[in-house]
Amino acid sequence: MSAFNNPSLMENVKWTMLGCGGAAIVSYFLTPVVRKLAIKQGVVDDPNQDDRRVHTVPTPRWGGLAIYAGIVISAVITFLVAHRPVGNYIWGILLISSILMVVGALDDLYQYKAKIQALVLLLAGVAIQFFDDGGKNARVHIYGFDNPFTGNYVHLIWLGIPLTAIYIFVVTKTMDTIDGIDGLTAGIATIAAATLSLIAVYEGQGRVAILTGATCGAALGFLRHNYNPAKIFMGTGGAYVLGFTLACLSVVGTLKTAAAAAIFMPLLIFGLPIVDAIVVVIKRIRSGVPITTADKRHFHHGLLARGLSQRQTVAVLYTAAAILCVIGLLLIRVFGTHK
Repeated sequence: MSAFNNPSLMENVKWTMLGCGGAAIVSYFLTPVVRKLAIKQGVVDDPNQDDRRVHTVPTPRWGGLAIYAGIVISAVITFLVAHRPVGNYIWGILLISSILMVVGALDDLYQYKAKIQALVLLLAGVAIQFFDDGGKNARVHIYGFDNPFTGNYVHLIWLGIPLTAIYIFVVTKTMDTIDGIDGLTAGIATIAAATLSLIAVYEGQGRVAILTGATCGAALGFLRHNYNPAKIFMGTGGAYVLGFTLACLSVVGTLKTAAAAAIFMPLLIFGLPIVDAIVVVIKRIRSGVPITTADKRHFHHGLLARGLSQRQTVAVLYTAAAILCVIGLLLIRVFGTHK
């Protein structure tokens, strides 16, 4: 059956586009309001704070507030208009995201230690697994995966809880660590969310499609203000919200539907920030410095050092991220099961 003759698929496309468009509008128009609030509260990133910063003028943070508002407002309205049940795990993602938004906003003010941030993110990764609608496709939890080499299903049993929490932590934290130049994290999040939306629509996961669509729109609406030269940064809270939401939705939307391709999907959809983090950690270990040390070892710093402008750098990294996501979509097309 042609996709355009499939009423269920076209319904999912419609509501996903509504969620995306609504979130883009909310975040776009709310960002200037948040910018004024951040300036008033003195939440401004000083370029002279350390030598790893690449912006030249003080820039307000807290842009994540607009991103979070765009996701929540658009997603909830879309669920209501579409007469779709929201589901416990969706509420869980929104609730825990709000907590991470608050923690991140406070971190922008008080600069919490890396250990505290790690603990918060790991606890969030554990907590979301208790929001259960019943069934493997209605809980943010990695039960197991298909071994792509043998075809056998590997049951994780009790290891699923810590593995899921660690996976969510890695994706969330790496989305934060790449937030070093104008528009990078917002753009990467937009690409990843769009990819997850397409997968969810193709696999018939309407709820995942709506929330990923809203996440894509919220990141895109904010990107208009965050693209070089940035008028505002998303801050720790924004990176946490985007990373956590996308990580959770990828567990439900790809790791449980892509069959043999599932094990490779995170390395493709979130490949750029994950590989960047791995490379940075290896470099820091070899240099004998703590892995939590903030420095100029990230991919974007390397490209800037080679003479590329910020816009050229993000264009290169956007392209790399998009190529990885296209490969992921092709794997879904070959190995996935259209429901």
